[in-house]
Amino acid sequence: MAKTKSLFTCLFVCLYSLNVCSKRSKRFRISEVPCPTAINDPKVTEQFEIKQDIQKKRQNKDLIELQALIDSHFEARRKEEEELVALKERIEKRRAERAEQQRIRAEKEKERQARLAEEKARREEEDAKRKAEDDLKKKKALSSMGASYSSYLAKADQKRGKKQTARETKKKVLAERRKPLNIDHLNEDKLRDKAKELWDWLYQLQTEKYDFTEQIKRKKYEVSGKAIFLMIPAPKY
Repeated sequence: MAKTKSLFTCLFVCLYSLNVCSKRSKRFRISEVPCPTAINDPKVTEQFEIKQDIQKKRQNKDLIELQALIDSHFEARRKEEEELVALKERIEKRRAERAEQQRIRAEKEKERQARLAEEKARREEEDAKRKAEDDLKKKKALSSMGASYSSYLAKADQKRGKKQTARETKKKVLAERRKPLNIDHLNEDKLRDKAKELWDWLYQLQTEKYDFTEQIKRKKYEVSGKAIFLMIPAPKY
């Protein structure tokens, strides 16, 4: 569109200049050509030559001005085209820079997502491994606790001997016949419940043991006190 407009402007200037020159030449031919009877007059001939020279100078001046306008026009067009080319180059450069920046950002985002996925997988693997180890430790602890408790009951029953009541005898028989804990099929929640149950049971046994120990200590103290009292001689009056 800009090139077409510039071309029309150039043609308009050329046609306008040629029209001016044509009018001046026509006016010169009509009004300033000497009559045939005055051609032999030296003054008329001199004036005619002067006017013709002036007219030629005017034409040359008009041509020079026209050439200057044409040169100026084409120079402006050249600068506009250079600016347009430079603008296109800047646009293409910015477009390439934006594309490169977007590519770099996309690569960084892809790397970040890959790192996050890798870290997540590593954490999940560590959590699963730690959970498996904890479950194994819990199962071993519960199995050991059950075996220790059965052994403790057996030893306690052996020490009691003939003083056992019918209920204690029944407990001894049940303890001897009790099978090891079967906890392999239990899930995590049931294992927690089982561990709590065994812990409460062990706590109760420890409490009873402590009470029995204190009773034995008191009995020994009472027996010792009575023995000392009997060894002291009675006063003589």
